[in-house]
Amino acid sequence: MSAQAPEVARTPLCARLVQVSKLFGAFPALRQITVDLEPGRCYVLLGENGAGKSTLLRILAGLLHPSHGTVEVFGGQRPFEARDRIAYMSHSPMLYDEFTAQENLRYFANLYPGRACLSPEEALQQVGLDPQLNRTIGQYSQGMRQRTSLARVLLPIPELLLLDEPFSNMDIESARQMVQLLAKFRQSDRTIVLTTHQRELAAPIADWVLTLRAGRVASFESGSPQP
Repeated sequence: MSAQAPEVARTPLCARLVQVSKLFGAFPALRQITVDLEPGRCYVLLGENGAGKSTLLRILAGLLHPSHGTVEVFGGQRPFEARDRIAYMSHSPMLYDEFTAQENLRYFANLYPGRACLSPEEALQQVGLDPQLNRTIGQYSQGMRQRTSLARVLLPIPELLLLDEPFSNMDIESARQMVQLLAKFRQSDRTIVLTTHQRELAAPIADWVLTLRAGRVASFESGSPQP
């Protein structure tokens, strides 16, 4: 099934997947996915466990190659060629519990030598955390850990932000705060693709909602488009 937002020809695409399938052995995790992603939009991926959501994110991030089909980002590049423009936040926070938030971000900032990046202080301020908070990540609430994870992937100033279950294990208020942070990111004409089992949490920023079922696009519908 093809999934294309109306009038995509009017703006350059952030990403395009054409007939993308992914096999793990004989198991088809994705089956002939065709999707166009526009810049400055938020795409919410829904589906049961095993529907293919995380696999689709990892293919967009350049961490997996499709078994069949083509994936292009930013007008013709393959994802692994444009990793400096893409950020991927996995389900796991990928933070060091014995470090403070600022110490974590200083470490990760060193992975981008010679690149224009946010400073650890700027990244933490963007997600609403105090850079001077002298508390280790192991003492953070789940909401604060998720915010720090978001700050980590914002360091290189990505144009395409891929988030795997960003609201996982968060209380309602923390999840709403995360949505507000993502809304600010999206307003800068950058693209967000996120997976969630909680559609209602992402509704305020969801331009398009794509539901996967057994690796196929079951539906592709308008969410709450923003101007």
